[in-house]
Amino acid sequence: MPPSTPAALAAVSVATRFYSPALLNHCLRSYLWGASYAAAHGITFDDELYFVSAMLHDVALTDPFDSHRVSFEEAGGDLAWVFGVAAGWPADRAARAEEIIVLHMRDDVAAAVDPESHLLQVATAWDVAGRRAEEFAPDARAMVLAQYPRLGFGEEFLACFEDQARRKPDGAAAAAVGSGGATRIRANPLDA
Repeated sequence: MPPSTPAALAAVSVATRFYSPALLNHCLRSYLWGASYAAAHGITFDDELYFVSAMLHDVALTDPFDSHRVSFEEAGGDLAWVFGVAAGWPADRAARAEEIIVLHMRDDVAAAVDPESHLLQVATAWDVAGRRAEEFAPDARAMVLAQYPRLGFGEEFLACFEDQARRKPDGAAAAAVGSGGATRIRANPLDA
């Protein structure tokens, strides 16, 4: 179960207000996939920090928070820092949420170096493009998808990334689209 701290509950409120139902469910699934992966691999992580980061990691794909100057993960990280400070977190904890969101779109971060960034990378790569399918048992998949269905997430997310790629050709979304992201998203076994 997600944490029930004030910051976690506030992150749910922000996500519920600004995400489409498909993006909201993606963020909730990302938390659950990451927590499940951590349990299976004995990865210790900060549950509240990971949850808030998972809930806010795509907020800059939404119209109110889309930056026309920086990549969505950078803009989302900045917003997570503001959110964390406003939630009463020390600046260094807020900076960790920022870092996790930025790093989830970078090269792999080892769990031993940064467990929360690693979990968000694994979880979002699975939910978006079906990577590491062997890590997620069919019964766990069915349970998570029953609770938080995809609701056309793949096509909605692809449209967001293609839009980001057109406007921000140097960003991680453009790199993902340019390296066959559409094919991977459309082949995701979670949509089968």
